[in-house]
Amino acid sequence: MAVSTFEISIKGKRVKVPSLAVNGDTIVVTGRWIKMASVHDEVWSEKEVEDPDRCIEALTSADSETPRADIFTFTQKPTTTKPRYSYPFEVESIAAVHLTSFKEWWEGLPQESRKNVRRSQKRGVEVRVKEFDDELIHGIVDVNNDSPVRQGRHYSHYGKNFGQVKKDHSAFIERSEFICAYHGSEMIGFLKIVFRGNVASILQLAPKLSHSDMRPANAMLAKAIERCEARGVSYVTYGLFNYGNKGNTPLREFKVRNGFGEILVPRYYVPITTWGAVCIRTKLYRGLLGILPQSVIVFFIRMRAKMYNIRK
Repeated sequence: MAVSTFEISIKGKRVKVPSLAVNGDTIVVTGRWIKMASVHDEVWSEKEVEDPDRCIEALTSADSETPRADIFTFTQKPTTTKPRYSYPFEVESIAAVHLTSFKEWWEGLPQESRKNVRRSQKRGVEVRVKEFDDELIHGIVDVNNDSPVRQGRHYSHYGKNFGQVKKDHSAFIERSEFICAYHGSEMIGFLKIVFRGNVASILQLAPKLSHSDMRPANAMLAKAIERCEARGVSYVTYGLFNYGNKGNTPLREFKVRNGFGEILVPRYYVPITTWGAVCIRTKLYRGLLGILPQSVIVFFIRMRAKMYNIRK
């Protein structure tokens, strides 16, 4: 085992955090009041955590150089929803398409969603799979800088330069595809999808808000599903379906309208310290979105959106 620091991205910003190498995996420790240990980029990995017992043993080591963690958390892939371990767990709400064929997915969409894909085509949008090169990065920078606010909050990728964007998107490049929407020579949106064996996960979907009337997001999603069918993918995931007690949101509505449903996957929470055990019993590790009532969360979301609109 080797103890060191590791650079990760948190809300679009690069930070260095304590890390520990165990059986080829990099365990990173994040958080201030509750220190959470997890396998770096686990949700984009081709495999599950192979030996959680070994990870827990390493984290509970008496070695003074071992990063201090209160809770170790790990999950299973969407293809294995039945709990495999005896550790404490909660089900995590994943947005996913169980893909049997593009035709079945297409025919299962609401009529309006299918119309949006056709509208995109009629309005001159062309969807292409692009190589990871400088032209792509310049296009992503342009998309990122289209608006400083997305979904009622500051967009963390707004204002990033070429080098920062290239570094952000260099991860998993050997098993990723970039699906881009163009209107003429202008890139008006991109989608990055990471292939994980029989699962594919959408890492980022970002259309230009200034071209939303051209429905580039719908067109790119349709192309992504088509590409996944060609690769024999069984599940396509797109982040979470439910975000704590946040309730229904425009993003969840968008996912539903494009054929994504909820899959409940076990996420394990193993106490490493006494404080970690307290946090698990009291559910503090859920954060504010998992603790506050939905009415309070909705109120603060609306207030935040108003503040960002005033700053525009």
